Amino acid sequence: MFIATLIAAKGRLADADLSAAQEKLAAAGCTSSATRWIDAGVAADIDFTGDPLAAREALEGRFDTTDVVVQPAANRHKRLLVADMDSTMITVECIDELADYAGIKEQVADVTERAMRGELDFAAALDARVALLEGLDESVIEQCLAERVTLMAGARALVRTMKARGGHAILVSGGFTRFAEPVAAEIGFDHAIANYLEIAHGKLTGTVRKPIVGSDTKEKTLLAALDELGIGAGESMAVGDGANDLAMIRRAGLGVAYRAKPIVAGAAAARIDHGDLTALLYAQGIPSAEWVVG
Repeated sequence: MFIATLIAAKGRLADADLSAAQEKLAAAGCTSSATRWIDAGVAADIDFTGDPLAAREALEGRFDTTDVVVQPAANRHKRLLVADMDSTMITVECIDELADYAGIKEQVADVTERAMRGELDFAAALDARVALLEGLDESVIEQCLAERVTLMAGARALVRTMKARGGHAILVSGGFTRFAEPVAAEIGFDHAIANYLEIAHGKLTGTVRKPIVGSDTKEKTLLAALDELGIGAGESMAVGDGANDLAMIRRAGLGVAYRAKPIVAGAAAARIDHGDLTALLYAQGIPSAEWVVG
């Protein structure tokens, strides 16, 4: 048994849309049974049997500003969340914002974009970008954190709701500890893993401590957490937007591309293009009345 969850970013789902979705599933060779609202007009489930890939193809992009998550009914409620930070749990890329204080944002942001699209080696691209920040005053980090870093909508609700239901949450970032640690604490993650910017005499040295936290680290973090918690991959969720998130996304029970680069959106088991991070609560069948939003 599989579940197709429709999540309308603008809250415009109607019973007719669910009927239309059932027709599309039937045309794709799938047999739907029960439909039920998670939150009326916003999110709904359709139970079906058949080919989940065919179901996803039949439903994605067929309803206005609506995300579709297709997954097995088993292990729908996740006990582990491993999440990227930049452009996933927060709205910005921290290294680009730091570069702005140095007057080189456009130059650095271009490299960031290419790295996230998988066009450049992540570690080499990070080294190159950090080198451009040599001599930047350390105080700029706190200034950037205060002035530029904003949590992604739904980040707190996602993490705190999953934890309230017995889940474990890890923030693993190719960014920097000076951002990841306070962001993780504010959202409610159990802990954070990120790169360490080296500083001497109150200035950035233009180097990052090795080994660099990249794709391999993210994948290993997910696998180690599964082992530590004694759970199967099916009980895990990974979410990110860039090429360095692909390995963990592929390993998770539900790997989610969140407003992601094409290489990630095309490879992930689910993609969220319209809604905020609370879409990942709806994907688990959790109605808004049960979210922890404080």
